[in-house]
Amino acid sequence: MFNPFSEIAEPGASDDELVAQAQNGDRAALEQLVLRHQAWIYNIAVRMVFDPHDAEEVTQEALIKVITRLSTFQGESKLRTWLYRIVVNHILNMKRRGAESQPLTFADYGAAIDGVPNLDLPDPQTMPVAVPLLVEEAKHSCTMGMLLCLDRKQRLIFTLGAILGVSDAIGSEVLEMTAANFRQSLSRARRDLHRFMNNQCGLVNKDNPCRCPKKTRGFIEQGHVDPNRLLFASDHFERVRDIAGETTQEIEDVVESQHVAIYRDHPFLQPADEIGWLRRILERSDVRGALHLN
Repeated sequence: MFNPFSEIAEPGASDDELVAQAQNGDRAALEQLVLRHQAWIYNIAVRMVFDPHDAEEVTQEALIKVITRLSTFQGESKLRTWLYRIVVNHILNMKRRGAESQPLTFADYGAAIDGVPNLDLPDPQTMPVAVPLLVEEAKHSCTMGMLLCLDRKQRLIFTLGAILGVSDAIGSEVLEMTAANFRQSLSRARRDLHRFMNNQCGLVNKDNPCRCPKKTRGFIEQGHVDPNRLLFASDHFERVRDIAGETTQEIEDVVESQHVAIYRDHPFLQPADEIGWLRRILERSDVRGALHLN
């Protein structure tokens, strides 16, 4: 898969070539350009708002801004920097929605997890999907929820720098901050998240009693996991670490790196019907008018 944050040249037409074609009204080139970046924007969005449906809305809103402004791109910076700066600014300034609309603290989140009883795994005969998938869903849902305890900018920097492996050079360009500030902010986000997980999560610290299999049935009974609508777990998916490659952000504390590995083990999600809703976006009058699409 195309990685916009890699410095290794990808095969096929470059972003700049596709932009030039799209600016001349080539719809196919615009579709190819958007599809290159759509899943990456979506994976940033889902870690900002938690719910994949809300993340699809955020992704579409950001893409509409990118497409309608594409005619103004003059090539004075890399397309990646220009595009993701628009996305980042949209995410930082958007109206709160879904799970993010109720601000969380780590203390509140820890109390909520403790309030879920430890139970035996659900009866496989009563479940519409395999029990191991439900345990994965509980794990991913819980750790995704932890991200909401970071403030929005911390969450964004952690997603870019720790999960997707964006370098401090690229991250600082996108966020319009110095590389040193990006590194400091990333270190602070990692530290805050690790402190909580080290005191709460059995995945990071085996001395903690909290275990995903023990919480799974309680998560289902309390409505945090819906066996009929899995948000994150699937029989077939690619993991972030496989798509994004090795992270360039060195973590001096080996123990602290354990929680980052958990997030890089998360699925790299694909938007549902991505071709369909991309084409619906391209039928909008403001989008077609911005680039005079043929």
